[in-house]
Amino acid sequence: MTETVDFQTVELGGWPGCIRLANEQIELVATTDVGPRIIRLSFLGGRNLFKTFAETLGQTGGDEWHSYGGHRLWHAPEVMPRTYAPDNGPVEHSWDGATLTLRSEEPANGLAKELQITLSRTEPRVEVLHRITNRNAWSVELAPWALSVMAPGGRAVVPQEEHFPHPDVLRPARPVVLWHFTDMSDPRWTWGRRYLQLRQDPSATTKQKAGVRNTRGWSAYMLDGVAFIKRYAFAPDATYPDMGCNTELFTDPEMLEVETLGPLTRLAPGSAVDHVESWTLARVAPAVTDDELDRVLLPLLAG
Repeated sequence: MTETVDFQTVELGGWPGCIRLANEQIELVATTDVGPRIIRLSFLGGRNLFKTFAETLGQTGGDEWHSYGGHRLWHAPEVMPRTYAPDNGPVEHSWDGATLTLRSEEPANGLAKELQITLSRTEPRVEVLHRITNRNAWSVELAPWALSVMAPGGRAVVPQEEHFPHPDVLRPARPVVLWHFTDMSDPRWTWGRRYLQLRQDPSATTKQKAGVRNTRGWSAYMLDGVAFIKRYAFAPDATYPDMGCNTELFTDPEMLEVETLGPLTRLAPGSAVDHVESWTLARVAPAVTDDELDRVLLPLLAG
């Protein structure tokens, strides 16, 4: 096995300045014409696990924010217009032989965003460091927010907290946070004992979202026999945005977002905050029930 990462500049979807990283198992593609964004993630030659939008492929410039899809970095809490700063321009980038770094500025917010992408040389794993730096002359409170826009037709999986029968443990286990448009009776939700699931349905007509305080530190998306697993740190003493969420799920008829958040942080001028996700891809058998998900996912998380 060749223990190197292949680095190429490629055209994808009408963007000529994309960068492809690949090992002998998986590949990813990031844009440098807009972003920073990772717009492709797959096994070699396989289906892109990330959703892209035909109407914005190859598009650049303008003052309006566009959902190009892929994986992006935002900052919480979600407010207009700060959160929706356009990322329509070129991205500064560098490659040191192991890590691809993408950088861009949000002049209207006085913030700089950075993705550091490190693909394993031999395994189907990627580490993505998300960094936000405060360029202002004043402090800013925010939380780094990593959003993966997943291709349609799959299901997101979030572990529940450990189950104990009453009255063994009487303290609450976690917040489950709902939005005004959340419908807990929607059939796309599965509120299981060991897992919370949200299914992406192209025939649906409404949007759904929920968030949780996830001390287990992982979430997943399962599509066409592939599991995309994110792992991320949980800080028990930290304050998280959106009433305490570090994991959120959102879906509409076109895609599903698997979102993770770092703690709320007050950034002094010139300081930065990091949020790291570790990604794993694996080929898996179909799994829907709690027992099936245990069999499929838990061995992957043990490695």
